[in-house]
Amino acid sequence: MPSPRSGPDKCPGALQVHVAADGPLARVRIPGGVVTSPQLQALAAAAQEIGNGEIELTSRGNLQLRALRDPDDFARRLEAVELLPSTTHERVRNILASPLSGRIGGQADVRGLVKALDRGLCDDPALADLPGRTLFTIDDGRGDVSGLRGDVGVHALADGRFALILAGADTGARLAEIDAVAVLLAAARTFGEIRGDAWRLSEVPGGTERVLARLGLENDGEPLALPDAPGPGPIGWLDQPDGGVTLAGGLAFGTLPARLAEFLAAVEKPIMITPWRSVLLSDLDEWTAEQVVRVLAPMGLIFDENSPYLQVSACAGQPGCARSHTDVRADARAAIEGDDLPTQGRQHWSGCDRKCGRPHGEVTDVVASPDGYRTTASRHDGTENGPS
Repeated sequence: MPSPRSGPDKCPGALQVHVAADGPLARVRIPGGVVTSPQLQALAAAAQEIGNGEIELTSRGNLQLRALRDPDDFARRLEAVELLPSTTHERVRNILASPLSGRIGGQADVRGLVKALDRGLCDDPALADLPGRTLFTIDDGRGDVSGLRGDVGVHALADGRFALILAGADTGARLAEIDAVAVLLAAARTFGEIRGDAWRLSEVPGGTERVLARLGLENDGEPLALPDAPGPGPIGWLDQPDGGVTLAGGLAFGTLPARLAEFLAAVEKPIMITPWRSVLLSDLDEWTAEQVVRVLAPMGLIFDENSPYLQVSACAGQPGCARSHTDVRADARAAIEGDDLPTQGRQHWSGCDRKCGRPHGEVTDVVASPDGYRTTASRHDGTENGPS
């Protein structure tokens, strides 16, 4: 199937900002979802001082700020806390990894692979030209991020090897852990060479087969049937085998108020941003975890897995987007608070037919039009469309 793309990739980054109706929008790549306390504090300060007071979480575990009054100042702030290690590669550092890896469950601790892949990406000049929508996945074997259908990825197996994932499917090729990053980088280079005007490997005719042939790899394992991505991800109190506690908190519409971000940073424990627009705070003792819940739940961090806010996502809507027919988030919030949602289960509210920010998998679309909302059920491949 030929690529449906007819123009250049305009996916926003930290430097290539998107000019939305409410002002410049910058998206910061967070490889593996790992953000340090000083980095989150710097983003919170930027949101308050030169943004709209909020940090938005995206469906790829990235962070973005809207209504930036000084994008150049924002870039300088990112560089100061090492959130902009490469000005040439900043848009291609889309790396999703199993958020709980190394702490709870999984077949392997993949945190080191994330760091090595990010370094390798930034060190290779050829990879700077990859589309900003290129997605790498590193799954520790539980199937949480392989199900998000990345372009190039690996999936840990019980025997210590890794399955090579291309265009969201297991190729059958098996890799030793020591070879995983080199193969991921080689596959990405090949995608860059054969993609034409395609933004995703799945859009390249025979893309998977061509990458495998170029790499000289063969199918030497029974391909895994990868699971669909889970819904909102883990929420609440999670006991770590080492006796620590991880708290997983959701956010209404994936929006993190700057003040709440400051409080999260002040705990000074490992922070993870997940592709389900939630935040993990790890390695807590029980007393600290109890205090975090007591303080941060009233501030908007959702620890109740049954909260309807965890089933509802939404695009930016008005006033942030000129395409939107309405203030989508206000409408969705009113429906939640009034117990008047149009359907049960996962649903994405959109201000127009572009459906920006729609999560992967089976989701009911609630789409605004001049005549009101229409509701349809459909699937999505996980592409992070537009600036939402």
